[in-house]
Amino acid sequence: MPRTAALGIGIGLRTRHFGELLERRARVDWFEAISENFMMDGGRPLHVLERVRRDYPVVLHGVSLSIGTTDPLDRTYLAKLRALAARFEPTWVSDHLCWTGVRGHNLHDLLPLPWTEEVLEHVAERVGRVQDALGRRLVLENVSSYLSFSDSTLSEWEFLAALAERADCDILLDVNNVYVSAFNHDFDALRFIDAMPPERVAQIHLAGHSDHGTHLLDTHDAPVASAVWDLYAHALRRLGRVPTLIEWDGDVPPLERLEAEAERAREVFASVHGAEAGAAGKAHAASSPAA
Repeated sequence: MPRTAALGIGIGLRTRHFGELLERRARVDWFEAISENFMMDGGRPLHVLERVRRDYPVVLHGVSLSIGTTDPLDRTYLAKLRALAARFEPTWVSDHLCWTGVRGHNLHDLLPLPWTEEVLEHVAERVGRVQDALGRRLVLENVSSYLSFSDSTLSEWEFLAALAERADCDILLDVNNVYVSAFNHDFDALRFIDAMPPERVAQIHLAGHSDHGTHLLDTHDAPVASAVWDLYAHALRRLGRVPTLIEWDGDVPPLERLEAEAERAREVFASVHGAEAGAAGKAHAASSPAA
């Protein structure tokens, strides 16, 4: 995938902001839409996405692909996703490196995998079939986790890098998830970042988490933590000008608060890669209101 550094800094498209986004342009560069929320024939969500897509690049981010399960691929789901992508022409389509259900039951959680050669072969083969079904390269995100498998023979970062190469897919590097999992499993977050192949990292996620003393939870309901901002700066130095998204899914704040968090990301980006990194968002802010 060609690096789309000009994409800049984005935020998630959330219901709370629909009305305001129909009235004005946001001070961000692009939007990420949860795929499953728009797999319908009509309604307000699709209307809003159409209006947003008129003015901004959009990416689709799924939560139900379940790429790691042993269940058969859901062909109906893939057909709907392909149709959605054809309609809105996203810059890319992403989902999570995990499993979300078994025997047809969706558990509505992003569950971790054992990091073994056998699982690597299994997931790589499924990624290939998904990419064939979608007619485009898939971008897969590392998830936060709270347990590990005794059978694992690879580290998560070794598995992810090998999968991207073997399946010819790309990586959505969630820096907050790296930080959360590093704390929970006592590994070096920098080692994870440094193991990522720069040519495969298409996007970065930033989000807030909650600290429970003995463990961290990836809650997406707070500002990005200071230590995660530091890890983000390291990722930018190591991986280059990677498009970045602020995720905020719980206790979603007003749009202005998300714009401020995106501006913080733009400042960090610019501190690593130069002032021109922040130009796109400022151009959007100066644009005329949405029609």
